Amino acid sequence: MADPRPPLLYLVHRIPYPPNKGDKVRSFNILRQLARRYRVFLGTFVDHPDDVQHIDTLGQWCEKVHVVRLQPMSARLASLRGLLTGEALSLPYYRDAGLARWVNMTVASEGIKSAVAFSGPMAQYLPATGLERRVIDFCDVDSAKWTQYSADRRWPMSWLYRREGQRLAAFEREAASASDASLFVTDAEAALFTRDAPLLGSRVRTMQNGVDAEYFSPSHRFDSPYPAGGPILVFTGAMDYWPNIDAATWFARDILPLVRAQLPDVRFWIVGMNPSPAVLALAGESVFVTGTVPDVRPYLAHADVVVAPLRIARGIQNKVLEAMAMARPVVVADAAAQGLEAVSGQDCEIAHNAETFVSRIVALLEDRESCQRMSLAARHCVLSHYSWTAHLAVLDDCLCLAQEGLPSIPLECPDQA
Repeated sequence: MADPRPPLLYLVHRIPYPPNKGDKVRSFNILRQLARRYRVFLGTFVDHPDDVQHIDTLGQWCEKVHVVRLQPMSARLASLRGLLTGEALSLPYYRDAGLARWVNMTVASEGIKSAVAFSGPMAQYLPATGLERRVIDFCDVDSAKWTQYSADRRWPMSWLYRREGQRLAAFEREAASASDASLFVTDAEAALFTRDAPLLGSRVRTMQNGVDAEYFSPSHRFDSPYPAGGPILVFTGAMDYWPNIDAATWFARDILPLVRAQLPDVRFWIVGMNPSPAVLALAGESVFVTGTVPDVRPYLAHADVVVAPLRIARGIQNKVLEAMAMARPVVVADAAAQGLEAVSGQDCEIAHNAETFVSRIVALLEDRESCQRMSLAARHCVLSHYSWTAHLAVLDDCLCLAQEGLPSIPLECPDQA
């Protein structure tokens, strides 16, 4: 029996499986949603050798997959061409002639009329002809992120990051003007984009992140990964990502000593893949760096307090939603709480500076009843506001699924890595 689903092109800058880091959580859930109604033709990059083993798994959701092996060092060198061409360096970083040929051939041979590009740079692959519906999921305003980075760097990196912000912003506006819909993860990010591109406002939508509340559930039982001792504070994430590096460093150096001045037995665990040399250097008597772990949930389940001390943040932080779904009390920096539909003091604690972080953490550790109430409220908040099914309906709407009346098939998700 012929598959009644129409074809769709999905372009992602990083392989969307396993969903073990922020962007991959979102791109994977989008893939699952698309696969219910479309035969998905996926074009993507693999930038880490550990992800090669997962390429075949994508066949569960994709008709065909074209994967480009991206070597980060070579890609960085290639990106410098942008200095000669006048374009944002992010574009040649993710530019591959083979992928471009595959996209054009696939769109033509399969009669593809709809496409979704995940992240701005992947929009450079959307063909000018053949497609009838183009959706770009920018997630965050990446150009603003580069501009934000420039403020914390010395010359020449400050100049380079500022330039990247300016050139990428121009490309984002150009790509959005050629698309039918542009998606952002929060209202704040959408408003930031439309502030500089007001004529595109009618085509800009917010599609929030969700969380798999069954996978990240306190009902699962795990052995503690921590040795016996005092209270545990944990921070999770990819530890080669600059905002996470900055957050871990700031917390370990400026916040943890103040917490330990009041509660000397407190320990801080940094849990996440690819820790940078700066993160590894933080390890000591009261700071522990794990590197890659097979499952982050045991570290969340047995943490006394989860912290998200991000000073550089855009959009909704999956690490915060996952901790809340696990019914853990979370203290989050205000920069990382933008767009979070949670009540500070009830569902989580929002800290505005180091001193607030200290006071909120100490209060939670000293008042177990308040800690328990917040844990339950955090879980309830996630269940009420962060369903992937509800949020991804925005994507369906952008692709006009309601009007097309496309068939739908159920698809199972294997255990997450």
